[in-house]
Amino acid sequence: MSELLTPFAGLSPAWPVLIAGLLTLLAPHGVRKALMLAAPVAAGIVMLATPAIGTYGVFEVAGFTFETYRYDSLSRVWGLVFILVSLLNAIYALHENNRVTDAAALIYTGAGLGAVFAGDLLTLFFFWEVTAISSVFMIFAAGTQAAYRAGLRYLAIQVLSGVILLAGAILWARQTGSWQMGGLGDVGVFGLDTTAGKVIFLAFGIKAAFPFLHNWLQDAYPKATATGAVVLSAFTTKLAIYALARGYAGEDILVWIGAIMTAFPVFYAVIENDLRRVLAYSLNNQLGFMVAGIGVGTELGLNGAAAHAFVHIIYKALLFMSMGAVLHRVGTCKASELGGLYKSMPFTTVFCLVGAAAISAFPLFSGFVAKALTISAVLKADYGIPFIILVFASAGVLEHSGIKIPFFTFFAHDSGKRPREAPLNMLVAMGLASFLCIYLGVNYGVLYNLLPYDVAYEPYTFDHVVGQMQLLIAALFAFTFLVKFKLYPQERDITILDFDWVYRKVGDGAVRWGAAMTIKLIGHVERGLGALIGGIGGRLHHLFSPGGALAREFPSGLMALWTAIILALVLVVAYFSPL
Repeated sequence: MSELLTPFAGLSPAWPVLIAGLLTLLAPHGVRKALMLAAPVAAGIVMLATPAIGTYGVFEVAGFTFETYRYDSLSRVWGLVFILVSLLNAIYALHENNRVTDAAALIYTGAGLGAVFAGDLLTLFFFWEVTAISSVFMIFAAGTQAAYRAGLRYLAIQVLSGVILLAGAILWARQTGSWQMGGLGDVGVFGLDTTAGKVIFLAFGIKAAFPFLHNWLQDAYPKATATGAVVLSAFTTKLAIYALARGYAGEDILVWIGAIMTAFPVFYAVIENDLRRVLAYSLNNQLGFMVAGIGVGTELGLNGAAAHAFVHIIYKALLFMSMGAVLHRVGTCKASELGGLYKSMPFTTVFCLVGAAAISAFPLFSGFVAKALTISAVLKADYGIPFIILVFASAGVLEHSGIKIPFFTFFAHDSGKRPREAPLNMLVAMGLASFLCIYLGVNYGVLYNLLPYDVAYEPYTFDHVVGQMQLLIAALFAFTFLVKFKLYPQERDITILDFDWVYRKVGDGAVRWGAAMTIKLIGHVERGLGALIGGIGGRLHHLFSPGGALAREFPSGLMALWTAIILALVLVVAYFSPL
């Protein structure tokens, strides 16, 4: 077996996927779908063929050293789950016939892999921007004006993140004399004690949807196609989480940022009517747990962030798949227009419930064994207030993703809609994702063995299981009480003000101020030019008019003087000129 894999040794898993994506642009429908299935399999084979942890694919161009395949214990986790979810995405999208989105999904996946395995900032920047450009087609493909505008905003934010990353990379190279991101296996490479580190941190924070920088996520993801939202949920933000772990592990501020990220989306998600937008807020919440684990910076914290990222990509994809199936069959994901769908979509209902149990961290599901690592790391590092916030946020997850999503979609009031069950390929993809959510929750040793550091942690202790169940039961009781007495926010279309309101107001004010200042400036320039031209005209008139200076009679003595001066100049020039 090893001899068969030898030709692929040292090749980055990104390349088979990127090449397949380019070929997909030219291939007919059947070949495209075969390429979408084959590409992640090929990437997995290439990754399996990697001889050992090390650096591969190093080359120089114009004096710059590119390290295209850094394979270590951290990048391995993200690489594996990116490949895995890419295969699930390919199965889920088999029923679609869209050349552009098929190609974009593969290129997006390949760029995500390329960025994860990058060992230098230039390679990271290149793939960082490719993810931005390729992913926007998942939003444009929806074909609506709202999707087009959201896609442009998304692209602007993602490209801005890349430009800031490049600026930080240049500062880093000037400071250190190298573009490399530390050595093999290094974490916390950049830090926040330099200007370069702060600039790169901002670039990563934008892509990770930090508080006040997060609105692009809720703006864009719900506008994407049914399959596009599944793809988007997997890569962009998790790439940023990986970059934060690589560059800023152990930075105290990340614990607090992560805690805030887990808490504030809970309130928005509870009152939101669009269930895919609820999942977008939920995604923000889940990212917060990972960011907090990275901020702790211990082996337990980094293991928690990596484990949470791994299982989150799968169960979040599953939840987006279930909502995508509903959107595909019903044409809407608004809670106010759904309900009772379990009667005609029973398999989708079951799969959604599995995803809800996993994200809520019920025992025997993947979220339970992953989230426990992060929360334990925060507690052991004596972050008391962030720990309390994380526990509160854990209960909030059950409210908005564990209960609200399945309840208002498949149960609640009967909407009278009886759509057909989701297409077979969608059901297969959701079934595989559901299996992984349960398998990794029961056989958690498989997950723990993939993590960057050795894990000496037992999630299924009596205290932990009982404590988690108490938290979940309390949250379930609170939801039931609020619904029973009609205190739960009514599901209806409302305008929810988030921090993007500030962007719009400040941006609109800035544009209006700029326009007013421009008009004033143009007025001043016009008046200045008018005065200048008028002055020049007056001087010319003074010289050349019939009564002007040049029309006057000069004294004969003055004329003789000027004649003598000109003659002297001619003689001097003639004397010194060569023959």
